[in-house]
Amino acid sequence: MSDQGRIDGRTKLFGLIATPIGHSLAPTMHNLAFKKLGLNNAYMAFEVGNEELAYVVAGFRALHLKGFNVSMPNKTKIQPLLDEITPAAELIGAVNTVVNENGKLIGHNTDGLGYIGTLTERDVDFVGKKMTLMGAGGAAKAVAIQAALDGIAEISIFNRDITKASDIAALINKETNCRVNAYKLDDLDSLKSEIASSDILTNATGVGMNPLEGQSLIPDTSWLRPELVVSDLIYNPRKTTLLEQAEAVGCKAINGLGMMLWAGSRSFEIWTGKEMPVEHVKKHLF
Repeated sequence: MSDQGRIDGRTKLFGLIATPIGHSLAPTMHNLAFKKLGLNNAYMAFEVGNEELAYVVAGFRALHLKGFNVSMPNKTKIQPLLDEITPAAELIGAVNTVVNENGKLIGHNTDGLGYIGTLTERDVDFVGKKMTLMGAGGAAKAVAIQAALDGIAEISIFNRDITKASDIAALINKETNCRVNAYKLDDLDSLKSEIASSDILTNATGVGMNPLEGQSLIPDTSWLRPELVVSDLIYNPRKTTLLEQAEAVGCKAINGLGMMLWAGSRSFEIWTGKEMPVEHVKKHLF
């Protein structure tokens, strides 16, 4: 592609479907990578919820999109609309990456790999350790399953709907050596107690992101201690109230940018067969 960044008749289209969508950095990330490698591709964001999902997937299929990402609230709803799902995505029960292979739409999940990637990059020793996870949606489930597969010893999952948390716990307890327990998110005594005995605290809810920006599920900093690693899957804002609380105590605080980057890197490789130029993307995006 001699004029990088120009859209022409041979440009291959990629995208993201989610709502809300305006905060996403995925278009910037992938377009930076496409341009750096000289690929005649373009990545766009589309505001899509569950009601429009079936029509949009059918449209993408008809338009021969080469691939697209899937985010809230569509990760668990898209599966019946695809031709095939990888074993990992099936185990997780959610899809965040779709590739079009000669007309066949195949669903993958790279969220968990992205989470492990950012822990590794930040030198967090998680093998044999305990994590408290707040949330039980598609991303939370991917994080829990990948962490269990990669060696975390114990996970306490807190969610408003305890049935969802219990289902994840039962699956992981059956399929891995990790021990998982489920609790209701409003059980603050248990939440405080589990955080106190954990090495990692991870927020996988929308609390801290618009329209819940400025809020935290942790009532005050006395619940935290310096040796606790605190991560938030949210990356906009880059520093949520939870992460501000963590930094005030001296915790290692990790936002969702790294997870987005490493999960996106894997999606990029699935679509293009090439490694994402991660350092180039980090230089411009972070």
